[in-house]
Amino acid sequence: MNQEERKQYVRFRFVADKGQSPVRIDRFLVDRIENASRNKIQQAIDQGKVWVNNRYIKSNYKVRPSDEIEVLSFEEPKIYEVIPEDIALDIVYEDDQVLIINKPAGMIVHPGVGNYSGTLSNALAYYLGNEIHKGDRHPYLVHRIDKNTSGLLLVAKDEDSTRFLSEQFKAHTITRKYNALVWGRPTEDTGTIETNITRSNQNRKVFTVTHEEEVGKHAITHYRVIEDFTYVSLVECKLETGRTHQIRVHMKHLGHPLFSDEMYGGDRILKGVVFSKYKQFVENCFKMMPRQALHAKTLGFIHPKTKEEMFFDSELPNDFTQVLNRWRSINKAYDFSKED
Repeated sequence: MNQEERKQYVRFRFVADKGQSPVRIDRFLVDRIENASRNKIQQAIDQGKVWVNNRYIKSNYKVRPSDEIEVLSFEEPKIYEVIPEDIALDIVYEDDQVLIINKPAGMIVHPGVGNYSGTLSNALAYYLGNEIHKGDRHPYLVHRIDKNTSGLLLVAKDEDSTRFLSEQFKAHTITRKYNALVWGRPTEDTGTIETNITRSNQNRKVFTVTHEEEVGKHAITHYRVIEDFTYVSLVECKLETGRTHQIRVHMKHLGHPLFSDEMYGGDRILKGVVFSKYKQFVENCFKMMPRQALHAKTLGFIHPKTKEEMFFDSELPNDFTQVLNRWRSINKAYDFSKED
């Protein structure tokens, strides 16, 4: 396969950070390719499907700073067409370069296996009059939030704006603040969680903190407690990095999983003595908000054309507000601590 032929089969492309420490290529890729096991990646390497700096490499190759890595598709590249769909959008702001969307919980951002319709990409394609096909990505989603996380998303409308905004994400100068309802109360009212995050060996959909320096991706979350409800707390989380499930993983690592977060164990009573009245109260809250209590509330960036600072803030959605109000009311009416 020559250089030009290879380009037609590239499925993933990565550039190692300038500060990248030496790490085996399979470990490097397993943290960056969704649903890929180390065994599958090693097979791809053995089959000549992984190239570094335009050269085929062996499985014991160690990634170095600024390496350019390409992973080729096992099959003929599949071309998916994102069909424009008339789906209502909550547009917070729009101009010729950017679009700010307040995404509801339950909406997937990008199409994927089993989810080719009903996504934010389908809705944007319809709204902007663009058909997204043959590998094109218009409009440009420069970041994402989980399906069951609500809140603000930044969309670029052209390639120049995409590059400008992407550089801000890489430099960690984008302001992103989330509100999260977590089990318990952190010991300190403010703090910083700094770890590496990697996929769990037991469940590839779940991420976990790792203490191995060369494994996973570096992640930093700053937090502060906003309100204390005895057994749960409303916390503001400010992202310095933007790793998959970062807040959910970091708060669990701190000992305070997100309320109603099934994937990370927050969908059961973790704080408080389980007596009938309290148990019923919590179960009602779970029914009211059957998803992780996480909302992307604030977004700040430098505008790609005007170069002015822009900040946007969003209200908590109804399910989040209703659960918070229930915790506020029950704490005023009943002292749970008497049951300890």
